[in-house]
Amino acid sequence: MNRHNAARDGYEVFQWFLPAAERGDAYAQYNLGLLYKHGEAVERDDARALEWMQRAARQGLAAAQNHLGAMYCNGRGAARSDELAARWFLRAASQGDPAAQQNLGQLYRKGRGVQQSHEVAFGWFYRAAEQGLPSAQTLLGECYLQGLGAPVSHPLAMAWFRKAARQGHAPGQLNLALMYRRGDGVEPDEAQAVCWFREAAAQGIATAQRYLGMAYAQGKGVPQDPARAVAWLERAAVQNDTDAQYALGAQLAAGDGAGDDERALAWFLRAAERGHAQAQYWAGVMFTDGRGAARDPGRAFEYYLRAAEQGAANAQFSLGVMYAKGDGVSRDDARAAEWYRRAAQQGDASAQNNLGVLYANGQGVPHDDTLAAYWYGQAAEQGHALAQYNLGGMVNSGRGVERDPLRAYMWMLLAAGAGQEHRRGRGSVANRLGSGGGAWGRALATRVRAARRQPRQAPGH
Repeated sequence: MNRHNAARDGYEVFQWFLPAAERGDAYAQYNLGLLYKHGEAVERDDARALEWMQRAARQGLAAAQNHLGAMYCNGRGAARSDELAARWFLRAASQGDPAAQQNLGQLYRKGRGVQQSHEVAFGWFYRAAEQGLPSAQTLLGECYLQGLGAPVSHPLAMAWFRKAARQGHAPGQLNLALMYRRGDGVEPDEAQAVCWFREAAAQGIATAQRYLGMAYAQGKGVPQDPARAVAWLERAAVQNDTDAQYALGAQLAAGDGAGDDERALAWFLRAAERGHAQAQYWAGVMFTDGRGAARDPGRAFEYYLRAAEQGAANAQFSLGVMYAKGDGVSRDDARAAEWYRRAAQQGDASAQNNLGVLYANGQGVPHDDTLAAYWYGQAAEQGHALAQYNLGGMVNSGRGVERDPLRAYMWMLLAAGAGQEHRRGRGSVANRLGSGGGAWGRALATRVRAARRQPRQAPGH
């Protein structure tokens, strides 16, 4: 009944505007154009909407000129024409219409229908922002933040974002939250960031929902709450926020009271299909381990390959492992070495160690102790315990590097401290260090033995 009355009232409004518009009343023409444009009281008809907007715009009505510019800009009712859009936006903007000023600024920012100029765009954004248009205030804040048309100024960026945010403009709230989170021009403040993320998230902004979910997941600015983390990440994920889909998968796979491998894999796969490299990698991990689905090395290989080809070092390492083991693919040491090398060159310590092993054994690559020691060294410097042990062995025997019992003992000790026991090798090197390593070696051995007799204290004591 209410819908029937609304339709009848709407049609009566249309009937009231029509004769006035036909008599040349600009406001009636403009309102009639809006009815046709939005399909209110009459069937939507972009061509008729354009016609009535043109009539009103030619009479100098700024609001009609702005709408006419938008219709040309979007190709509604006529072929898209950025030049005509710019012309009508300019007429309305020159009369002080803030929406037209913002729209004209956008054309100058993008170089559509006009020569690109961030300075001119900034000027039009500023005029609209001064009139209180929150979307223009956000755009002006972005200009100050990124140095577009004006020098970078974090205080001014924050001031304009805050003005927009206080008017409830969700993109302004998101930008303000990000400034607090990054500490742009202010001390980082996770609590303030969460406050504004929450405001924007409540309005459905997927990026804000993702950041809010991650805040609950990590306990930054709010108490850690895995259930709320999942809830907010899922809101963003269903809006096809790819990073949220990946983060949701990671949160579900990690457990923390919300573990669900099947759902985790499903979200990893959705993000993976949208090209998210780490989601592709983790889909591979799930299929490798048989989590969320039956173990499937073939599908694992497929997803690792997708991520590896995008440059993901962890996926490149995993491909190397699969080729080295012949898991899901025919064993091929040469290809294993190739993928290990790609990951190693990006600094992946495990890949560096495994590449060193291949050079040390001549598997898939020519035997080369010098390169083996080099790659062990790269990984060892990053704290990779097995690489430290391997390097210690090379240094102790003088393979690929100058023999140095003192350095060998150092690497063995570091490896042992990282949980690598290798007691036989460590004792052998220690004996040589004490007897043949010279005064420095004996002194070091004495200090090390004394330190090992001291009880370990918990961190912070």
